Amino acid sequence: MTLTLTVSDEVRTLAPGFTHVAIEAHGLVNGPSTEASSALLDDAARRLAVRLDGRAPHEDPHMAAWRDAYTAFGSKPSRTRNSAEALAKRALPDAGLPRINVLVDLYNAISVAHLIPVGGEDLDHIQGGMRLVRATGAEDFVTVAGGADVVEHPDAGEVVWCDEAGVTCRRWNWRQGPRTRLTEQTTSAIFLLECLPPLPAAEAEAAGAELVELLEKFSPGARITVRNTE
Repeated sequence: MTLTLTVSDEVRTLAPGFTHVAIEAHGLVNGPSTEASSALLDDAARRLAVRLDGRAPHEDPHMAAWRDAYTAFGSKPSRTRNSAEALAKRALPDAGLPRINVLVDLYNAISVAHLIPVGGEDLDHIQGGMRLVRATGAEDFVTVAGGADVVEHPDAGEVVWCDEAGVTCRRWNWRQGPRTRLTEQTTSAIFLLECLPPLPAAEAEAAGAELVELLEKFSPGARITVRNTE
Protein backbone atom coordinates (compact mmCIF):
# COMPACT_ATOMS: atom_id res chain seq x y z
CA MET A 1 0.00 0.00 0.00
CA THR A 2 1.31 3.44 -0.92
CA LEU A 3 2.26 5.61 2.03
CA THR A 4 0.14 8.73 2.47
CA LEU A 5 2.17 11.95 2.71
CA THR A 6 0.47 15.20 3.75
CA VAL A 7 1.85 18.73 3.98
CA SER A 8 -0.23 21.01 6.21
CA ASP A 9 -1.54 24.38 5.08
CA GLU A 10 0.44 26.00 7.92
CA VAL A 11 3.70 24.66 6.47
CA ARG A 12 2.75 25.76 2.96
CA THR A 13 2.07 29.26 4.27
CA LEU A 14 5.40 29.30 6.07
CA ALA A 15 7.37 28.13 3.02
CA PRO A 16 5.55 28.92 -0.24
CA GLY A 17 6.73 26.80 -3.14
CA PHE A 18 7.92 23.88 -1.00
CA THR A 19 7.92 20.62 -2.96
CA HIS A 20 9.19 17.14 -2.37
CA VAL A 21 10.00 14.09 -4.43
CA ALA A 22 8.92 10.86 -2.72
CA ILE A 23 10.48 7.54 -3.70
CA GLU A 24 8.84 4.46 -2.23
CA ALA A 25 10.86 1.26 -2.52
CA HIS A 26 10.19 -2.35 -1.57
CA GLY A 27 12.45 -5.39 -1.84
CA LEU A 28 15.56 -3.44 -0.88
CA VAL A 29 18.81 -5.07 0.15
CA ASN A 30 20.80 -3.26 2.81
CA GLY A 31 23.96 -3.99 4.76
CA PRO A 32 27.19 -2.41 6.00
CA SER A 33 28.81 0.25 3.84
CA THR A 34 30.81 -1.16 0.94
CA GLU A 35 33.67 0.09 -1.18
CA ALA A 36 31.11 0.94 -3.86
CA SER A 37 28.83 2.95 -1.57
CA SER A 38 31.83 4.66 0.00
CA ALA A 39 33.09 5.63 -3.46
CA LEU A 40 29.75 7.30 -4.17
CA LEU A 41 30.20 9.50 -1.10
CA ASP A 42 33.72 10.46 -2.20
CA ASP A 43 32.42 11.33 -5.66
CA ALA A 44 29.58 13.36 -4.17
CA ALA A 45 32.09 15.39 -2.16
CA ARG A 46 34.01 16.14 -5.36
CA ARG A 47 30.80 17.17 -7.13
CA LEU A 48 29.93 19.42 -4.21
CA ALA A 49 33.30 21.17 -4.36
CA VAL A 50 32.76 21.93 -8.04
CA ARG A 51 29.23 23.16 -7.36
CA LEU A 52 30.25 25.50 -4.55
CA ASP A 53 33.40 26.76 -6.34
CA GLY A 54 34.93 28.11 -3.16
CA ARG A 55 31.71 29.26 -1.48
CA ALA A 56 30.53 28.04 1.89
CA PRO A 57 27.49 25.70 1.75
CA HIS A 58 25.16 28.29 3.31
CA GLU A 59 25.96 30.70 0.46
CA ASP A 60 24.27 28.38 -2.05
CA PRO A 61 20.84 29.87 -2.94
CA HIS A 62 18.99 26.67 -2.03
CA MET A 63 20.71 26.45 1.34
CA ALA A 64 20.00 30.15 1.93
CA ALA A 65 16.30 29.46 1.30
CA TRP A 66 16.37 26.66 3.88
CA ARG A 67 18.02 29.01 6.40
CA ASP A 68 15.18 31.49 5.82
CA ALA A 69 12.61 28.72 6.36
CA TYR A 70 14.27 27.61 9.61
CA THR A 71 14.34 31.20 10.84
CA ALA A 72 10.65 31.57 9.99
CA PHE A 73 9.65 28.82 12.42
CA GLY A 74 11.96 30.06 15.17
CA SER A 75 15.04 27.88 14.71
CA LYS A 76 18.57 29.24 14.51
CA PRO A 77 19.90 27.89 11.19
CA SER A 78 23.55 28.38 12.14
CA ARG A 79 23.04 26.07 15.13
CA THR A 80 20.52 23.56 13.74
CA ARG A 81 21.35 23.27 10.07
CA ASN A 82 19.16 21.50 7.53
CA SER A 83 20.43 18.01 6.75
CA ALA A 84 21.96 18.93 3.38
CA GLU A 85 23.98 21.84 4.75
CA ALA A 86 25.17 19.75 7.71
CA LEU A 87 26.34 16.97 5.39
CA ALA A 88 27.94 19.46 3.01
CA LYS A 89 30.06 20.91 5.81
CA ARG A 90 31.28 17.40 6.67
CA ALA A 91 32.04 16.66 3.01
CA LEU A 92 34.46 19.55 2.63
CA PRO A 93 38.23 19.08 3.16
CA ASP A 94 39.42 18.05 6.63
CA ALA A 95 36.00 16.67 7.49
CA GLY A 96 34.50 13.69 5.71
CA LEU A 97 31.13 12.04 5.21
CA PRO A 98 30.03 9.30 7.60
CA ARG A 99 29.63 5.75 6.35
CA ILE A 100 26.41 4.38 7.88
CA ASN A 101 25.04 1.58 5.72
CA VAL A 102 24.48 1.11 2.00
CA LEU A 103 21.03 2.71 1.75
CA VAL A 104 21.98 5.69 3.89
CA ASP A 105 25.21 6.11 1.91
CA LEU A 106 23.18 6.24 -1.31
CA TYR A 107 20.80 8.94 -0.23
CA ASN A 108 23.51 10.93 1.52
CA ALA A 109 25.52 10.91 -1.70
CA ILE A 110 22.56 12.32 -3.61
CA SER A 111 21.96 14.94 -0.92
CA VAL A 112 25.56 16.17 -1.03
CA ALA A 113 25.96 16.08 -4.82
CA HIS A 114 22.75 18.05 -5.41
CA LEU A 115 22.61 20.07 -2.14
CA ILE A 116 19.09 18.84 -1.43
CA PRO A 117 17.90 17.56 1.96
CA VAL A 118 17.19 13.84 1.54
CA GLY A 119 15.83 11.53 4.20
CA GLY A 120 14.97 7.85 4.40
CA GLU A 121 12.36 6.20 6.64
CA ASP A 122 11.79 2.50 7.23
CA LEU A 123 8.23 1.81 6.09
CA ASP A 124 7.90 -1.18 8.41
CA HIS A 125 8.22 1.18 11.38
CA ILE A 126 5.95 3.98 10.14
CA GLN A 127 2.51 3.92 11.76
CA GLY A 128 -0.21 5.30 9.50
CA GLY A 129 0.57 8.11 7.09
CA MET A 130 3.27 10.77 7.42
CA ARG A 131 2.44 14.43 7.93
CA LEU A 132 4.56 17.58 7.75
CA VAL A 133 3.07 19.96 10.31
CA ARG A 134 3.84 22.76 12.72
CA ALA A 135 4.06 21.18 16.14
CA THR A 136 1.91 22.05 19.11
CA GLY A 137 4.79 21.18 21.43
CA ALA A 138 2.95 18.25 23.00
CA GLU A 139 4.07 15.63 20.47
CA ASP A 140 6.48 12.89 21.54
CA PHE A 141 9.87 12.55 19.91
CA VAL A 142 11.64 9.42 21.14
CA THR A 143 15.41 9.51 20.90
CA VAL A 144 18.27 7.78 22.69
CA ALA A 145 20.61 9.22 25.31
CA GLY A 146 23.07 7.24 27.37
CA GLY A 147 21.80 4.01 25.83
CA ALA A 148 18.21 4.58 27.02
CA ASP A 149 15.09 5.88 25.29
CA VAL A 150 14.37 9.52 26.07
CA VAL A 151 11.16 11.38 25.18
CA GLU A 152 11.59 14.94 23.97
CA HIS A 153 9.01 17.41 22.71
CA PRO A 154 9.40 19.79 19.77
CA ASP A 155 9.02 23.52 20.25
CA ALA A 156 5.59 24.95 19.58
CA GLY A 157 5.48 26.03 15.94
CA GLU A 158 8.46 23.90 14.96
CA VAL A 159 8.07 22.11 11.61
CA VAL A 160 8.16 18.34 12.09
CA TRP A 161 7.45 15.15 10.21
CA CYS A 162 5.25 12.81 12.22
CA ASP A 163 3.13 9.69 12.00
CA GLU A 164 0.47 8.31 14.32
CA ALA A 165 3.08 7.26 16.90
CA GLY A 166 4.80 10.65 17.18
CA VAL A 167 7.49 12.81 15.60
CA THR A 168 9.81 11.04 13.17
CA CYS A 169 12.05 14.02 12.34
CA ARG A 170 12.50 17.31 14.20
CA ARG A 171 13.03 20.78 12.73
CA TRP A 172 11.89 19.67 9.30
CA ASN A 173 14.90 17.57 8.34
CA TRP A 174 17.43 18.31 11.08
CA ARG A 175 17.24 15.30 13.39
CA GLN A 176 15.67 11.94 12.62
CA GLY A 177 14.39 9.69 15.39
CA PRO A 178 15.86 6.18 15.77
CA ARG A 179 12.47 4.43 15.47
CA THR A 180 12.18 4.89 11.70
CA ARG A 181 15.76 5.24 10.53
CA LEU A 182 17.13 2.83 7.93
CA THR A 183 19.04 -0.08 9.42
CA GLU A 184 20.86 -3.02 7.86
CA GLN A 185 17.60 -4.98 8.20
CA THR A 186 15.51 -2.46 6.21
CA THR A 187 13.76 -3.88 3.14
CA SER A 188 11.10 -1.18 2.51
CA ALA A 189 11.65 2.55 2.66
CA ILE A 190 10.39 5.97 1.68
CA PHE A 191 12.98 8.51 0.53
CA LEU A 192 12.08 12.21 0.59
CA LEU A 193 13.93 14.87 -1.38
CA GLU A 194 12.80 18.25 -0.03
CA CYS A 195 13.09 21.41 -2.08
CA LEU A 196 12.46 25.13 -1.83
CA PRO A 197 12.59 27.87 -4.46
CA PRO A 198 14.81 28.85 -6.20
CA LEU A 199 15.82 25.22 -6.83
CA PRO A 200 14.30 24.29 -10.22
CA ALA A 201 11.82 21.42 -10.14
CA ALA A 202 13.79 19.76 -12.93
CA GLU A 203 16.88 19.55 -10.72
CA ALA A 204 14.93 17.94 -7.89
CA GLU A 205 13.47 15.41 -10.34
CA ALA A 206 16.93 14.69 -11.75
CA ALA A 207 18.27 14.07 -8.24
CA GLY A 208 15.36 11.72 -7.60
CA ALA A 209 16.01 9.87 -10.83
CA GLU A 210 19.68 9.46 -9.90
CA LEU A 211 18.68 8.00 -6.53
CA VAL A 212 16.31 5.56 -8.24
CA GLU A 213 19.16 4.40 -10.49
CA LEU A 214 21.36 3.77 -7.47
CA LEU A 215 18.63 1.88 -5.64
CA GLU A 216 18.08 -0.31 -8.70
CA LYS A 217 21.82 -0.93 -8.99
CA PHE A 218 22.35 -1.86 -5.34
CA SER A 219 19.01 -3.66 -4.89
CA PRO A 220 18.26 -5.43 -8.20
CA GLY A 221 14.60 -6.30 -8.47
CA ALA A 222 13.42 -3.67 -5.99
CA ARG A 223 9.92 -2.29 -6.67
CA ILE A 224 10.18 1.47 -6.85
CA THR A 225 7.53 4.18 -7.24
CA VAL A 226 8.28 7.89 -7.68
CA ARG A 227 5.89 10.69 -6.80
CA ASN A 228 6.67 14.33 -7.58
CA THR A 229 4.43 16.21 -5.17
CA GLU A 230 3.68 19.80 -4.20
